Amino acid sequence: MAKPDDRSDNVEKLQEMVQNTMENMREARDYLKAHGEEMSQADKADIEAKNQRREESVEGFREEIRDEANQ
Repeated sequence: MAKPDDRSDNVEKLQEMVQNTMENMREARDYLKAHGEEMSQADKADIEAKNQRREESVEGFREEIRDEANQ
């Protein structure tokens, strides 16, 4: 028998995911500031691209939070 779909804590989990992702973005930016001059252009581009994907993920999480809050 399938478990019932319990979404009661989805907003809380999504908010935690937003916070964790934002923290990872800050850490990556801080790392670039501290060590960017020592890094290759390719490595810096990789970190910047990853942060861009993180930003897109945060927007997706926020949309999901809005959807969950409206249900």
